Amino acid sequence: MRWQLRFLPFFVPALILGGFWSGSGLSRSIAAEPQATKVGFMCVGSISDVGWNCAHDAGRLYLEKQSHNTIKTVIAENIPESAEAERLLEKMIAQGNTIIFATAYGYMESTVKCAQRHPNVVFMQMSRFAKLPNLGCYQQVQYQPLYIAGIVAGRMTKTNKLGFIASHPIPNLMQEINAFALGARSVNPKVQTNVVWINKWSDLPVEAEAVKSLGEQGIDVIANGQDNQTAILKACQDHGIYCVGLYMDGRKIAPDRWLTGAGLDWGPFYARVVDSFRDKTWKPIMLNPDIKSGCAKLLSFGDTVPKPVRDEALQKEALLKSGKLVVFSGPLLDREGKKRLNAGQSATVEQLTQMDWFVPGVNGSLARRD
Repeated sequence: MRWQLRFLPFFVPALILGGFWSGSGLSRSIAAEPQATKVGFMCVGSISDVGWNCAHDAGRLYLEKQSHNTIKTVIAENIPESAEAERLLEKMIAQGNTIIFATAYGYMESTVKCAQRHPNVVFMQMSRFAKLPNLGCYQQVQYQPLYIAGIVAGRMTKTNKLGFIASHPIPNLMQEINAFALGARSVNPKVQTNVVWINKWSDLPVEAEAVKSLGEQGIDVIANGQDNQTAILKACQDHGIYCVGLYMDGRKIAPDRWLTGAGLDWGPFYARVVDSFRDKTWKPIMLNPDIKSGCAKLLSFGDTVPKPVRDEALQKEALLKSGKLVVFSGPLLDREGKKRLNAGQSATVEQLTQMDWFVPGVNGSLARRD
């Protein structure tokens, strides 16, 4: 399995994260830093995927752009969720990296083992949490902009049939699928969302075939939860199906069929976390950078999206940022009719991280397909 290491310097501003810390951005002088801090990033796919891994690398490049040679980064791409991840982490540690971001769900076991062996190194694990003094967790609130994208999809569909191509049936993806469906049904109660599981973060041929299959079922808008969205967007363009992107703006790939998407901007978040490490204010907690912090965001609108639909989406975005709109709030039933949230109740972080159910209007298996 090939992987690459790239070392780059960057400057980190002071920590500012709504709900966790506050600060003045660039107020702290870095002149007193005697040595460069080394920071590692481990990615499960290619950083050129116009998706998940590319977004993380863009966050690193944001830090590089502000470089004053006080921090050096190393990034490893195409690292499988196996013992290879543990070996790579050990190599990063041997090279002097003192804070490492493990950006894939399946890295947890390797991260825990290394964290236990290296108490002086700080690890940030994506989406999963363990109680160790040097292990934190971070999970983007991607479902918020996907709720808005669902509103656009619900307005644009002609068949009332939406599709969602997703990688693995994990809580993050359940949140995203449910939010997309809730958004669509908030403006179009007739909408149904059909889910197809790929069971890989990226499998371009299978994803392209899934688009074709969904299109043959009359589905005219497809969203996705794949690391690499290129095959899905291109297939939507080729088959005349509207598409909703994820992580990075893919409008150029499907110029005629692009509606909008749910993007990620990791740069400021990474700056805040690393700065807290340097300030010695870092804590082993779960961080959830959301649409208010700017990490999760709505992507550009396609030319086919009418202005009234754009305006409606932007209004909902403003409500989400202000906290006046909460995606998962009661009363809320699952598709089996079981009450999940009472009236006036909002989902807690714990409830979200344990989500293993679908809302009404979502069709598809809740389990991994063989």
